[in-house]
Amino acid sequence: MIILLDDTSPSFCHYDVDKNERKLIGLDDLRRGIRFAMVENLTIQFVYPDYELPAEYYELINTIDHSDIVPAKLGRDADVVVLDGWEAVPPHEVVAVIRTTLCDLLKHVDTVSDRLACVIRLNIVLTDVEKLVNTDQNAYKAFLSRLGEAIERLYVNGHSPQLNLLTDRMMLTEMNNCGAGETCITLAPNGKFYICPAFYYENEQHCVGDIDTGLAIKNKRLYKLDYAPICRNCDAWQCRRCIWLNRKTTLEVNTPSHQQCVVAHLERNASRELLHRIRQQGTFLPDKPGIPEINYLDPFDNKKVWQ
Repeated sequence: MIILLDDTSPSFCHYDVDKNERKLIGLDDLRRGIRFAMVENLTIQFVYPDYELPAEYYELINTIDHSDIVPAKLGRDADVVVLDGWEAVPPHEVVAVIRTTLCDLLKHVDTVSDRLACVIRLNIVLTDVEKLVNTDQNAYKAFLSRLGEAIERLYVNGHSPQLNLLTDRMMLTEMNNCGAGETCITLAPNGKFYICPAFYYENEQHCVGDIDTGLAIKNKRLYKLDYAPICRNCDAWQCRRCIWLNRKTTLEVNTPSHQQCVVAHLERNASRELLHRIRQQGTFLPDKPGIPEINYLDPFDNKKVWQ
């Protein structure tokens, strides 16, 4: 369960936060949310705003095992730190998140390389995936190739960098998506449940139950991989398969846009090349199979094979 502690809690995914006024979740709603998670055997991720909470909130939060997602400007220890721009330097030994447009990302290959050397893991989130055009493909492919060279050097020098765009696919043997609506749910500051934070910030009416009456997800089977015909026949396993982006771009929660698939497969193919190069340097992930070569960037174009 993701618990947004305030309306101004930062985004760590594709969606934007357009709420500027502070609205802290009620202490009673927080207490009941924690209890709900305990009863349903859910782990909790708390997403903090950029100001210090009242002491009683920390006391309640610390009554249960959890993970903390905090904005970098808060300047406190956390499991995940959301950076505000490229100038923000993450503390060492954390998981860091950078949200960026594709155009901006392409300018910062060296910055990404530097960040990888000082954090446990770096997640880069493209905030404009749906705007990708064909002319962007070669630029993104070249960016991933340069970044792969930097990661290869880090591995050769004894480091183990983790970057969602390139290293995740090398480690996986099956889909590893966000699980929104299936294995993950969000509790917003208004005491209501949402498929993920994006649905809350898009429209508060898109709730799927509340802390009083419980969950009420319509057609919940559609959030499962088995009911996603394109995704279940895809091996870009590092793709987040964003449910919110699916609905935004195709009007179906289980159907991704062409742009999402192209981005995911450019990353998949770059991971394949990186894995091959690292293995030329020595034994690496001997228990993992190689990533097969493919001739498409959108599995829908390969539908004759899996239909």
